[in-house]
Amino acid sequence: MELARRTIDAHTDAGPGEDGIHTMGAAVMAADYRMFAGVNLYHFTGGPCAELVALGAARAQGARQMRCIVAVGNHGRGVIGPCGRDRQVFADYYPAMRVIVPTPAGPRSVLAADLMPLTQRWTPEGMNGLDPSLYQDPETAGPPIIRFNPRYLEAVRSGAKTRTTRFRDPARLGPARLVFASDPEVVLPAEVTGIRHCLVGDLTDQDAQAEGLTTAAQLREGLKGHYPGLAGTDEVDVITFRINDRTGAA
Repeated sequence: MELARRTIDAHTDAGPGEDGIHTMGAAVMAADYRMFAGVNLYHFTGGPCAELVALGAARAQGARQMRCIVAVGNHGRGVIGPCGRDRQVFADYYPAMRVIVPTPAGPRSVLAADLMPLTQRWTPEGMNGLDPSLYQDPETAGPPIIRFNPRYLEAVRSGAKTRTTRFRDPARLGPARLVFASDPEVVLPAEVTGIRHCLVGDLTDQDAQAEGLTTAAQLREGLKGHYPGLAGTDEVDVITFRINDRTGAA
């Protein structure tokens, strides 16, 4: 929400109460937590809404799976709900993405599919009938998800990588789905066999070597790349896992 607000406040072409071409900002968060922003381009022929511009920007930077999206009006108008066309686009391409919408109780997030109940999804191949399985939230419709950067896919799939260190991204023992933000999204069934809580400063060389590095210092530097501002006194989870099916699914 803050990124969307900053973006439109910096780039709107209309003063308070004025019409303009750029009056809405949007931000989308990808599966790997990167965020991308866009502004609308109003035109009487249906110039793109800010949400669609943000989704295009995300795709241009390699993002494939989206976590959530929001649009904010210029001059402090706050969160604005998506139009009907945007809702259809969300349902077609990202039905499990969460959309931040305004409510009398303040902003809340809902599944994109829930904004278009019983909709008929469109694909480049044509219209499809309703398939309820497409509208299940992947976070709750199966074993818990652990998300990875696509560059780790081969190491995880081959069994070379069996450990991951996470900050404020909890896991639990038992079955899990390892998800890679690739195109199409790859899911590997796995089992979480161990979870160790420790401070960043207490990570060991053995932890680093299990992740393909050499020293704990290298691991700490790598974590700071994923989690900017991470301090040595922050607590992380060292998660050990094994793949149940080395072939995986795409």
